[in-house]
Amino acid sequence: MSVVADEIKKQIGVIANAQIPEDLRQKLSQRFEQLQLLEGSPSFMSEYDRWVRYLDWVVNLPWYKRTEDKLDLDNAKRILEETHYGLQEIKDRVLEYLAVMKLKLEKHEEGDVLRAPILCFVGLVGTGKTTISSTIAKAMGRNFARIPFGGMGDPLDLRGQSKMHPEAEPGRVIKALRQAQSKNCVILLDEIDRVTDEGRASIMGVLVELLDPKQNFQYTDYYIDYPFDLSEILFIATSNNTHNIATAVLDRMEPIQMPSYVDEEKITIGKRYMLPRILKESGVPQDAVIIDDDVWSQIVRPLGFDAGMRTLERTIQGMVKKIARMIVEGKGSTFHITLDNVKQYVSR
Repeated sequence: MSVVADEIKKQIGVIANAQIPEDLRQKLSQRFEQLQLLEGSPSFMSEYDRWVRYLDWVVNLPWYKRTEDKLDLDNAKRILEETHYGLQEIKDRVLEYLAVMKLKLEKHEEGDVLRAPILCFVGLVGTGKTTISSTIAKAMGRNFARIPFGGMGDPLDLRGQSKMHPEAEPGRVIKALRQAQSKNCVILLDEIDRVTDEGRASIMGVLVELLDPKQNFQYTDYYIDYPFDLSEILFIATSNNTHNIATAVLDRMEPIQMPSYVDEEKITIGKRYMLPRILKESGVPQDAVIIDDDVWSQIVRPLGFDAGMRTLERTIQGMVKKIARMIVEGKGSTFHITLDNVKQYVSR
């Protein structure tokens, strides 16, 4: 038996053991059997490589894999409190959202689509839209994947390109599914308002299909070229504003406004959440840094007002890096930051 025959036999074995739809299995098996007839042809290697790449994508998609939903509201509330300070109205909306999912699951009958209204978190940069989306996935016990829309200009970025094109790949929806490895995952559609003007209309058209359970149960990526059921996916969207989102897309979502943080909230978040986490990530002992309470107002606003948390996070990271360097250089083991010396630690 030739090396080519051995390789094709190996791929047919992969197909036979894969958890994929039966008619797709038959189609792939027939195609690899036909490839044997091309052995010796100048086009054999390119065709073989193309179909092996395609097979790798098909067999690694979660056609039948699911995770079990955990819709315990007390557990979800605890996770939300651990990961986000304040935002009580937002947390209440999330818990209401999970309650709807729980009731639908309890009344679920064969053929029903378990779908709560699709949330769209709207707010300025750094207000927690992305992190609260991943927290929802954690609270539900679902796998999580993110699709960034910033700068997207071609619907093929979502849809994929036909495998007949050289170096073709699936679209970002299929890539997110492969990453999540469950067909009932949470997929974040991040910053859907930031697509390019040229591609906006066509990309919004794809989003309408993605978010509509009457259409997305047979979503077809141009590369995979076989319907995939997206109806069990929990889509969550984020946006800086709603002006650039098509009305048809907005109609399928429930916009929730993310509030800006006031200084008092930022100080609490910096003390309780950010500083301990950044110290741990940097390898600096937790008791190596002491910050006076009256210093935090300057840490929160080194450059003026910022609605989100990213400037604060960068400021704390900068402080901790300077302290880490001083520890390594033997300049001390504990550092007390006061109003008199804060300028040594906070870059302006």
